[in-house]
Amino acid sequence: MRYGIFSDTHANLAALEVVLRSLEGEKVDVLACLGDTVGYGPQPEECCQLIRANADYTILGNHDAAVAGRMDYAYYYQAARDALDYHASVISEESLEWLRSLPYKQADGATHFCHGSPVDLEEFEYIFNVEQASTCLPILEEMGTATFIGHSHLCRSFALAPARAHEVLTGEFPIRQGFKYIISVGSVGQPRDQDPRASYTIYDTDAKTFEFKRVEYDVSKTASLVFQDERLADSFGARLLQGV
Repeated sequence: MRYGIFSDTHANLAALEVVLRSLEGEKVDVLACLGDTVGYGPQPEECCQLIRANADYTILGNHDAAVAGRMDYAYYYQAARDALDYHASVISEESLEWLRSLPYKQADGATHFCHGSPVDLEEFEYIFNVEQASTCLPILEEMGTATFIGHSHLCRSFALAPARAHEVLTGEFPIRQGFKYIISVGSVGQPRDQDPRASYTIYDTDAKTFEFKRVEYDVSKTASLVFQDERLADSFGARLLQGV
């Protein structure tokens, strides 16, 4: 089985369209979105529609949960709260119902999908270092061969054995017997690793290989839409241009 996996589109239609076109050329069997379709960006409804039409699996992200009324986001910083309120007011009832229906986790055999840490799904904890990955060791038996997550907007991979976790420092690697993996797939619409290009991933269970992919899109197009929309903070557009 060949999976195309992406996350954290954040209402960035230009990036999403490029990623989906690129995935068409990858000849994947299953397309999985790991959440946060909305939040921050200028085109939440268009992104909801496109992911609903294309993804075989879609997971609930924290921004999705906030817009859908499934979590308290009062502790978010003001600009993020304003964007969430704005998105909740403009997306269609059909998209709202879709967000309300999304699961915290899905599994396709030994391939698992969630938005944040699998330890406590509703808390949306981050995993972007070995210490955070190590918190999954107590539930190692419950985990699939590979658990794919988003949330951090970073491309990170961790191999877990019963005694410890360690980071996998290459962008393409074989899945080794005796290990289970947590793979953070980066972000389509708001990368935070100083690389503005959209991120997605390919996982091949037959070849037992995994690879991070990056693809260029018109970043300035989305940034301009953010700058033109007084309901969104200019900093969201500036972050896109810098990849932070």
